[in-house]
Amino acid sequence: MKKIGILALLLLFLTFGCGKVDVEKVKSDFEESVTKSKSYVLNGTMEIMNNEDTFVYTVEASFLKDDYYKVRLVNQTNNHEQIILKNTDGVYVVTPSLNKSFKFQSEWPSNSSQSYLLAPLVNDVKSDSETTLEEQDNHYVLKAKVNYPNNTELVYERIYFDKSMNLEKIEVCNSDDVVKIKVDVQSLDLKAGLDKDDFVLDDLMSKDCCSTDSCEESTTCENNTTTNSENNTTNSGKYETNGEGETTTNKDKKTSALEDAIYPLYIPSETYLTSKEVVDTDTGDRVILTYSGSKNFVLVEEVASVSDEFEVIPVYGDPLLLNDSVAALQANSVHWTSNNMEYYLTGNDLSNEEMLSIATSLTNVDLVTSSQVEK
Repeated sequence: MKKIGILALLLLFLTFGCGKVDVEKVKSDFEESVTKSKSYVLNGTMEIMNNEDTFVYTVEASFLKDDYYKVRLVNQTNNHEQIILKNTDGVYVVTPSLNKSFKFQSEWPSNSSQSYLLAPLVNDVKSDSETTLEEQDNHYVLKAKVNYPNNTELVYERIYFDKSMNLEKIEVCNSDDVVKIKVDVQSLDLKAGLDKDDFVLDDLMSKDCCSTDSCEESTTCENNTTTNSENNTTNSGKYETNGEGETTTNKDKKTSALEDAIYPLYIPSETYLTSKEVVDTDTGDRVILTYSGSKNFVLVEEVASVSDEFEVIPVYGDPLLLNDSVAALQANSVHWTSNNMEYYLTGNDLSNEEMLSIATSLTNVDLVTSSQVEK
């Protein structure tokens, strides 16, 4: 009996001693803690690095068993808020300040890696038979391959735990070991006590929206909202006050005219701007840029406008984090809002990678006042 005890201690020493840790044990403990959780709330910050630019978000991710998700993302630079919601009705990307939402028929978040959600992190670790583990100071660090179908630059992630297996940080890296996405976990409540009422779409435009600073500058959360169940819209924010204290309706208000177009810094080779058309609409100017050559595509730009009623726009595709905004990615197009501008990019000749390269090159670009159009 004494020999058995000594042998057990020896095995324990070989497993955890001399700087060696058991990767399967850490993987198992992580998976167990996630699968046992009936609901959780994760709070933290997320940084997205794109060349010289860094985009910082405040993140609040909520989960309820049976595939309910709600992720609130607030851009710390411009306070732009978007919410990704998944419930039994579908997947939504809600922009409270515009009173708009995209509705997806999508397998999100299970169809790709997600650095701020626990189940996708567990799936990454389980799917990679070559997952490694190292001990750094007072941390365990799991390293596993990632699955970002629309961003092949992202290759693997490092998941940091303290010695009590509390999740602390996630880093997603490229093949050169450069961190491209970093999530710092400030708090994680694995016993949050959420229920289905916390994942209702209409509530995002009343209770949830008005709890944030970004809503204070919009007209989308006027006291109580009235839901129209027939067309899935919510009446809210129809009235604003101008600088002289006079009341106006959104329908009568026209947004500022664009001084000029915003041009992408990345264009596929042998592709040129061939036309620029400015269309006058009820809400302001709409600029249509047409590019032709080896990769034909069209880019539409306009000042983002607030909908009079909560507008739900059906799309076929997936939500995608695009530097400073959550975009709607479809087969041959991508639609997003950035810095109070609304963009729609479409092109049958473009691969997803090329389309997203064009889109990200527009993010945080200063207004260009002139351009040469090829005749």
